[in-house]
Amino acid sequence: VVVGTSHDTAEFAVDAIEIWLTTYGWYHHPDMSELLILCDNGGSNSAQSHLWKYCLYQRLAHSYGLAVTVCHYPQGASKWNPIDHRLFSFISLNWAGVPLESYALILNYLRTTTTKTGLTVDATLNRKRYDTGKKISPELYRQIEIQHDAILPQWNYTIRPSHGTCLNAN
Repeated sequence: VVVGTSHDTAEFAVDAIEIWLTTYGWYHHPDMSELLILCDNGGSNSAQSHLWKYCLYQRLAHSYGLAVTVCHYPQGASKWNPIDHRLFSFISLNWAGVPLESYALILNYLRTTTTKTGLTVDATLNRKRYDTGKKISPELYRQIEIQHDAILPQWNYTIRPSHGTCLNAN
């Protein structure tokens, strides 16, 4: 879990994914060439956000040579995301009724969350400042190598690395 001290923006969301990728992803899956992201359809990772798609393209697909497939849950249906049941419900139970008055307290409660099946939580504090309202130009958006799925193309798509990708994985 990445806890931010600034704003929930597309750049923050992609930074959180990159933190997972460089901390755990490459370690557990060193030959990874594809990444599947299941996410809700609002805010920082909206299916309509050009900045979200551009950040995925630049920071993950192009930089690491990954094909990044994104499947957005329709609005109101993110409760079906498996991570909500496997992780966030236990976090909520762990800190229920506790005033979360400091980042240290938040991180402690996150890191001490466990489940009967042995799930543990790692938490990182991201103090980077993220500005809201940031936009990208149509020219930059056109750089994205994006393939929309045949089923629900407005919500499901794959962003592919461009030719000449810099592979700095591992």
